[in-house]
Amino acid sequence: MIVIGELINTSREGLEEAVKNRDVEFIQDLAKKQEEAGSDYIDVNCGTLLKEEVEAMEWLVKTVQEVVDVPLCIDSPNPKALKRGLEVHEGKALVNSISAEEDRFAETLEILKEHDARIVALTMDDEGMPKSAEDRIRVGKKLIDDLKDAGIAEDDIFVDPIINPIGTDQQVGHYILDAIEEIVMEYPDVHITCGLSNISHGLPQRHLLNRAFVTLAMSRGMDSAIMDPLDPKIMALVTAADTLLGNDQYCAGYIQAAKSGKLDI
Repeated sequence: MIVIGELINTSREGLEEAVKNRDVEFIQDLAKKQEEAGSDYIDVNCGTLLKEEVEAMEWLVKTVQEVVDVPLCIDSPNPKALKRGLEVHEGKALVNSISAEEDRFAETLEILKEHDARIVALTMDDEGMPKSAEDRIRVGKKLIDDLKDAGIAEDDIFVDPIINPIGTDQQVGHYILDAIEEIVMEYPDVHITCGLSNISHGLPQRHLLNRAFVTLAMSRGMDSAIMDPLDPKIMALVTAADTLLGNDQYCAGYIQAAKSGKLDI
């Protein structure tokens, strides 16, 4: 399971102020905690700072990479912010995101190829947000084929089927799970990711829904998530699910997690 730590996002309480004030200690401490908890990528998103997003993104990338060894997920719909972040990123970054919207696809692809980054592909096109499993499958396959035609390897593509809150549509869980399964069957080397906490938006006891859904999605083939790595229960469940799904050779990861106390929840 590829864990993308979600906590450095200026839409979260206290983060916008920390980035505006260039609070190095606060940001670096949060980055280090996410890496220590098991994140494979650290997401950096300063999208609420509309007038200074480009400069803030450069600062965030430099500041976080000073203290972590894992790569970053540079997260913005703004091509200028993506470009600036990639220009100062060391190593192979993950970009969030590209979509099948014609203008956005072309502009983001140019930046992506220039910097040899991995890419999150949102299953959204010029018709808008997907409404069904079929929408997600159709757009997801188009994105994969178009990215492959442009020279992007399947292993560098992370399809995001776009999770809507279960509170607004009780069938959305089925739509997501069915789309994951269909895409994975046709493109086994492509990764599937998601903004996990979207599923529980607006409902009480959100952690419970997030924890349940991640294991359901993993059973259908999802192998990545943008999530809270500082929730020890969800991280333990991810470790256990990886083992039960045959993704943990000789159960080595599970045994190591147990020895280090990460399963004591």
